[in-house]
Amino acid sequence: MWYILLLILLGVLFLVVEMLLLPGVSIGLFLSIACYGGAIWYAFDAMGVTAGIITIAVVLALTLVSVIISLRAKTWQRLALKQEIDSTSMPKPESEVALGSIGVAVSRLAPMGKVSVAGKVYEAKSVDVFIDQREAVEVVGYENFNIVVKRVNN
Repeated sequence: MWYILLLILLGVLFLVVEMLLLPGVSIGLFLSIACYGGAIWYAFDAMGVTAGIITIAVVLALTLVSVIISLRAKTWQRLALKQEIDSTSMPKPESEVALGSIGVAVSRLAPMGKVSVAGKVYEAKSVDVFIDQREAVEVVGYENFNIVVKRVNN
C-alpha cells in the first residue's frame, strides 16, 4: 500500500515540476507517467481489481487537482519576474546634448552619419538630404538613439 502511495505522490511531484520548472522538456512527464503506471500496475497485481480501479480514480483526481492548482494565475505570479528592466546599453543623446547645440559633421550625412557635439561623437540623421564632412550642424531633435540635425546656414 505504501509503495502505491509513494509512486502516486512521486507522479504528482514530477508532473508539477514538469509544468512549472521544466516546461517543454518532457522528462518530468515521462517520469510521472512511469510512476502512475507503476502504482496502477502494482495495485492491480498485489491488491486486486478493486484496488486497481480505486488507484486509477485517485491518480486521475490528483492529476486534475495538481494541474488546476499549478495553472492558477497566482501560482504563475509567484514565479514570474516582477522587476521592470529600464536600463540601456548607452545613454540617450537627449540626456547629453541640448536642442540647438552646434556641432560638426565628422562624416558625410547621407542622411545618416556621425557628428561631433561638445567633443563627443554621436550617430546622427540629417533633415536635409546631404551634409558634407566638416560642415557645421545644429541639433533639432532626437530619434531613438540618434540625433537629428540640420545644416547651419552661414
